[in-house]
Amino acid sequence: MFDPVDFFTDESLIEDPFPYFEDLRAQCPVKALPHHGVVAVTGYDEASKLWRDHATYSACNAVTGPFPGLPPVPEGAHIDDHIEQHRAELPLGEYIAAQDPPTHTALRGLLMRLLTPKRLKENEAFMWRLVDHQLDAVIPAGRFEVFQGFAKPFALLVIADLLGVPEEDHQEFRKRLGVERPDPGVGVDHAQSLDPLAFLFETFTAYIEDRRRQPRQDVLTHLAAATYSDGSTPEVADVVRLATFLFAAGQDTTARLITAAMKFISEDPSLQATLRAERERIPDLLEEVLRLEGPVKTVSRLARTDTTLGGVPIPAGTTVSVFPHAANRDPKHFDNPNELRLDRPNSRENLAFGRGIHACPGGPLARVEARIALERILHRAHDIRISEQAHGPVDDRRYDYEPTYVLRGLRELHIEFTPAGDDR
Repeated sequence: MFDPVDFFTDESLIEDPFPYFEDLRAQCPVKALPHHGVVAVTGYDEASKLWRDHATYSACNAVTGPFPGLPPVPEGAHIDDHIEQHRAELPLGEYIAAQDPPTHTALRGLLMRLLTPKRLKENEAFMWRLVDHQLDAVIPAGRFEVFQGFAKPFALLVIADLLGVPEEDHQEFRKRLGVERPDPGVGVDHAQSLDPLAFLFETFTAYIEDRRRQPRQDVLTHLAAATYSDGSTPEVADVVRLATFLFAAGQDTTARLITAAMKFISEDPSLQATLRAERERIPDLLEEVLRLEGPVKTVSRLARTDTTLGGVPIPAGTTVSVFPHAANRDPKHFDNPNELRLDRPNSRENLAFGRGIHACPGGPLARVEARIALERILHRAHDIRISEQAHGPVDDRRYDYEPTYVLRGLRELHIEFTPAGDDR
């Protein structure tokens, strides 16, 4: 049915890719696609095995998959040298998500020295204050746009606080990273800096160099002084790339998680009533949202050597792409997988944040951000519903999804509600 469809380029799959995923998985949980030389992984067990096997699969193409690919792979069963020779040519190849051990091991160790329990606890206290500040600007109007108007600014400032960006610079970050908050209920300004990653790299380079010259009693100094596990001092560029990675990856994916969760809440009054009465069930909702509508559609690997997965031969140099949404709806692992169930006993086993050494280190942070955001929205807004003016009536909804094979998420979500008053 879907064999002629090119997942990576066909726009017909943007809004609803799930029948395509189910068709692939029904044929085989590991299947060679007719396009771009990709082998697709749609089974839960197979995806978990792939992500844990970093000795067989390189993460060099984790973000972009088959594009642009490596130069022609030389003959031979092992291509480790070929990967290292051309790694820098791959998009985002210098960032932690695309690195392999031992470089990845050192960078992840450095990142964990930055995301300490003490720092995360301080950051959580900031989140509670921030979310109410964000809501103060939109609640009185009885409507707002969730993704650009609330979730992205919230997630951005959480990461800014985590990394110690001075408060006087917060507004510049919002402006340069395209998350200036619009007037409540008014169309969103999507204007962004031409190269937000360049802005982040330049800004954090200046921060780190300054703090190494003149240490202060602040988080940026801690960031600048962090060392690898062996005690050696990283290059400024290594620290800056970690900070940039946290901004680029953490802000967007968390904002998409909050937005997807709000869509479920706004579409289902009974679910909304349950969560408002039992706030402790919000984490259960978030795990199901991650499973059903997680923010990442594909995560790729490159086979280092000739191998097999799920009984399917995979030659060295093959791009192997995991479709997390397909794995997270695998009926062999999740009963009635297309249903959202707050009482699902294994929902936290979803693969939205990956597995193995590349499991997203920001996953716990994203869960806390989303939980706090939903708690405060549910407390301060009653009768939350989808704006029919923006998205159409119940029987004819119109949603605009991100047109990319990498990310899954609404480009905007307009909601309406009854303000709960000034009670905090």
